[in-house]
Parts: sequence; C-alpha cells; structure tokens
Amino acid sequence: MKLPRDIGGDELAVILSIFGYQVTRQTGSHMRLTTNYMGMEQHITIPKHKPLRAGTLSSIINEVAGYLEIDRQSLIDKLFG
Repeated sequence: MKLPRDIGGDELAVILSIFGYQVTRQTGSHMRLTTNYMGMEQHITIPKHKPLRAGTLSSIINEVAGYLEIDRQSLIDKLFG
C-alpha cells in the first residue's frame, strides 16, 4: 500500500492515537504528539496542514516506525489499510 496523498495533520493525529499518541501542545499550525507506548516517551511534531506533503508524511511515518521497531510498510498497512 502507498501513502495516502489527501491526509491532513488532524486526521493523522487521530490515526496515530491507536499507538497512544496524544496532542500535548500546539504552537501555531504545528501539533506536538507524545506517547509512552513502548515504555519510553517519544515526541513527534505534525503540521496541521491539509493535505500533508508526501515528504513530510513519509518522514513522520519513518520516525514512528523506528520508535515502534517495526518496518515502514507494516506501519503503513496498519494505519491506512
């Protein structure tokens, strides 16, 4: 499965909540999400743009996959499949 091209920052934040990510703060048009899903805290920043640029979404997915210690494609299938 490929990355969706029409997903916004708000939608991605809701989807990532399945891994315990919650919006902890917002500054301007960027949200800071935090999780303790794997036993250690991780923060990611997501722009509240609609749609997210492909490179930005790809970078966020890579960061989350690294934290969850799963491969990128498996994460994409879980989130958008």
